[in-house]
Amino acid sequence: MSDFKGRHFRGEVILWAVRWYCRYGISYRDLETMLAERGVSVDHSTIYRWVQRYAPEMEKRLRWYWKCPGFARSWRVDETYIKVKGKWAYLYRAVDKDGDTIDFYLSPTRNAKVAKRFLGKALNGLKDWEKPETINTDKTPTYGLAISELKKYGKLSDTVKHRQVKYLNNVIEADHGKLKQLIKPVRGFKTLKTAYATIKGFEVMRALKKGQASLWQYQKGIIGEVRLIERQFGIYTA
Repeated sequence: MSDFKGRHFRGEVILWAVRWYCRYGISYRDLETMLAERGVSVDHSTIYRWVQRYAPEMEKRLRWYWKCPGFARSWRVDETYIKVKGKWAYLYRAVDKDGDTIDFYLSPTRNAKVAKRFLGKALNGLKDWEKPETINTDKTPTYGLAISELKKYGKLSDTVKHRQVKYLNNVIEADHGKLKQLIKPVRGFKTLKTAYATIKGFEVMRALKKGQASLWQYQKGIIGEVRLIERQFGIYTA
């Protein structure tokens, strides 16, 4: 930390570290080495603390940009497994038919109540025309119960179709795999809180990589992505 040249530069370094970690699937020790190559001396344990604090904040500040839904009103909903302190937790995820991320939710349990909570979170803030016309899931009965409850309380239209067609979820299963590539270097999370904080960073960087915020990027490609993130933290204003 003594190598930092001021508050502004420190902010840049923190964003470098958090963005690189969440985008490229590297270990904290590898990231420590990468920063050292750039003349910044910082311990991997400090980088860990940065990720825990700033990855959720990055997801929060960028959510409006990446979660603006398109016109694909067919959702693919599924959950995948994440190991937390030696036990499996359930990462609920939804993408549209084109593979764009809609939302996600980490839970220690898997039941209709959690499925309803996740879908309610995904629907929160959406206008009627932005809500799905079709939700495709696997044959787990919890989703059917959750969708029925959301219809009952007016969160979903009665006309929404619930399909359970296995091949239609190939899109989200493939997306699970790409997310797992980022998670793999972690080698297990210690708590549900730290797992969810880190996954928020992974998910937002995956969404940006898919181009979900490209309309608000002043430049194309990775530089536009970087500048969008920096603007949200007051680092770059051009």
